[in-house]
Amino acid sequence: MKDFPITETIKQFASKFVENGFKLYIVGGAVRDHLLHIENDDFDFTTDATPQNVIQMFKKTIPTGLKHGTVTVLFKGEAFEVTTFRSESDYLDGRHPDTVSYVKNLEEDLKRRDFTINALAADAVTGKIIDMHDGIGDIKRKVIKAIGIPEERIKEDGLRIMRACRFASKLDFEVESETFDAMVKNQNNIRSVSNERIREELYKMLKGMAPVKGLNLLYDCGLMDIVLPEIACLKGVTQGGRHTDDVFDHTLKTVEAAKNLEYPLNIRIAALFHDCGKKQTQELDPTRGDDSYSFFQHEIVGSKICAKTLRRLKDSNENIKDISNLVKNHMFAYIPSWSDGAVRRFINRVGRDSINDLFKLRMCDIYAMSGKADWSHVEALESRIKQILIDCDALSVKDLDINGKDLMDLGIPRGPMFSRILNYLLETVLDDPNQNKKEQLKVIASNFYEEIK
Repeated sequence: MKDFPITETIKQFASKFVENGFKLYIVGGAVRDHLLHIENDDFDFTTDATPQNVIQMFKKTIPTGLKHGTVTVLFKGEAFEVTTFRSESDYLDGRHPDTVSYVKNLEEDLKRRDFTINALAADAVTGKIIDMHDGIGDIKRKVIKAIGIPEERIKEDGLRIMRACRFASKLDFEVESETFDAMVKNQNNIRSVSNERIREELYKMLKGMAPVKGLNLLYDCGLMDIVLPEIACLKGVTQGGRHTDDVFDHTLKTVEAAKNLEYPLNIRIAALFHDCGKKQTQELDPTRGDDSYSFFQHEIVGSKICAKTLRRLKDSNENIKDISNLVKNHMFAYIPSWSDGAVRRFINRVGRDSINDLFKLRMCDIYAMSGKADWSHVEALESRIKQILIDCDALSVKDLDINGKDLMDLGIPRGPMFSRILNYLLETVLDDPNQNKKEQLKVIASNFYEEIK
């Protein structure tokens, strides 16, 4: 077994504990990832020293989690989070231990952890790896297994079911059968977990090397019906036509395409939600003889569902706006006969900063549907957009060579009329960029105001 690599700074840090009669270990994910050859510089330390001992040993400390025995130590320009060995009592709320007690040995501390692969420790001085629960064996078997009695571990903390799904995605591992059974039996414990924590686990799952495995596991254990009913309901929603998959499987293939193309998280989230409006808009298509369905304006409905779901998961307003915008516009159908004005309107509708992300989402959708990447129409539209951006054509109201003060100088009173007139001027300029001259726009604005006042 290969020892854990200890940096000189960590050795010096650990030596302070040894000099004072204590032990220090690196524990959890960093040790696991070292054995899997995955880069991880996020170290958690555990010790038999109490938080007060730690505070007395070092000049600069931050009491980041004294309730749970955690102190952050600032040492040689680095921050080290150190937690005292502890055991935990019943989790009465299904999420947090009722009481935390300090213990004096590493074995007791490791027993309270969730999965065997996360219960590995390394001596912070020598790098020797300590494995008391066959975590190394489970890493070799590519298995996620709860420590001790699975139902007890899973029942303690509702988030552990979500974490199991996330680790399946992150590592491309399978969940051990008894652990899975415990997840199914205790699925409702997730209701005690905050939406923020659910979002964090979901997004980590989507960033994993096997996101589809994690999402399928989420569905199979019953958790998706609780945390993402908007996606779970797509199971069995048939499409027909060019689609051989139901909406759920197509969605997962779209997420898989985003992963294979190494697209960032926002594209993977948009891929997960891009067809979430199809359940509500499914109608049998009478124009076809087979069992084909239409989904009129599913992208509009889906955009609203996406925004509502992300708000529930407490995502940022910026992410909600950007991702729901991608869902709303993913069904664009470019043909070479589009006029330049149509291309400008497309840019205005989507937002120039979102164009590249929208193309990425569309590429994932195409790949998931056909199994091949015929992106010629996307590339053709992209080429035309680049030329329009080079020409610096006006694409939004703020690009107009006229403003509110100019309208007031024309005798137009400030109010709702302003917005209507400016949008009318933008439509004019989108059709003909040569109209974007202040004096010309003043004439157009005056004439339009006379018509509508």
